[in-house]
Amino acid sequence: MKNNLHDYRRSYEKHKLLEEEIPLDPFRLFKLWLDEIEASREVEEVNTMTVSTVGLDGFPKSRIVLLKEYDQEGFTFYTNYFSEKGKSIANNPKVCLSFFWPQSERQVIITGIAKKTSEDESLQYFKSRPRGSQLGAWASEQSSVISSRDYLEKRLEALEKKYEGKKVPKPPHWGGYKVIPSRFEFWQGRANRLHDRIYFTQENDTNWNIDRLAP
Repeated sequence: MKNNLHDYRRSYEKHKLLEEEIPLDPFRLFKLWLDEIEASREVEEVNTMTVSTVGLDGFPKSRIVLLKEYDQEGFTFYTNYFSEKGKSIANNPKVCLSFFWPQSERQVIITGIAKKTSEDESLQYFKSRPRGSQLGAWASEQSSVISSRDYLEKRLEALEKKYEGKKVPKPPHWGGYKVIPSRFEFWQGRANRLHDRIYFTQENDTNWNIDRLAP
């Protein structure tokens, strides 16, 4: 049975993205957009992003994670290094990050190389996590096949007893990745599907080339 979704459409008319109005540094433009969207209070988790990797089977795979830090060097998220994404990054560190904020009709696509953060950086972030999330990092053998939900709950219960009254240590297989970008694409929805697409490619450590792409 074919399911027709032809009538799901909208006209994007909230903003525009013109070269003469944007900073020459894509990190600055990213911060401007993120700050605007956060200030609007229209998005509950503005730091939600999609991480795409090339799997060990050769197929791309995308999943939602949370951006936890960013600076002029790159974008950081945290995960289990033994997870499917961790194994994929170990095999091929080329990744793609994408942010989509439908309320502002904006999308950002970032491609770059993922590198592990230092053990100290990972530890400092782990300490800031809620205790339940700390225990969860131990309880879940991320991406592995498990017998049931009950198995997971029992592992968590055992860990709660083990660390009762104690600090939860960071698992050695858990930590951060920082994605060092080489390309940014900023997409601003426009009327008649003639969207603005501004493409930054890295020329050197301090300069970026800027091009406009056809929508």
